[in-house]
Amino acid sequence: QVQLVESGGGLVQAGGSLRLSCAASGRTSSLFDMGWFRQAPGKEREFVAAISRSGGSTYYADSVKGRFTISRDNAKNTVHLQMNSLKPEDTAVYYCAVKQRLGSYYSSYLYEYWGQGTQVTVSS
Repeated sequence: QVQLVESGGGLVQAGGSLRLSCAASGRTSSLFDMGWFRQAPGKEREFVAAISRSGGSTYYADSVKGRFTISRDNAKNTVHLQMNSLKPEDTAVYYCAVKQRLGSYYSSYLYEYWGQGTQVTVSS
């Protein structure tokens, strides 16, 4: 079992920045890949970013590439999502997730554990 707790969400104006954090407990984080997904009202959950268990590989949705940066600190069992140049369309609940199985980083069904989510609201 892995427990995930997200933090760092909030309200920010367009063009601003936020840094999300996800703390993992229950198992050593270096054993699994981690990702961020988001879900806006009335829309399906979508992939945002992911990072391999070593931190050596990162993956981004086209919509956030160049604006968001995912990183991890395995010594602290945490993963972060630095979000810059935020847009109103980034407004959503952001979820941290853990993937232990092999396969695409972009597919939510391969992620076994999920956090409770943190709200990000970007005003225009």
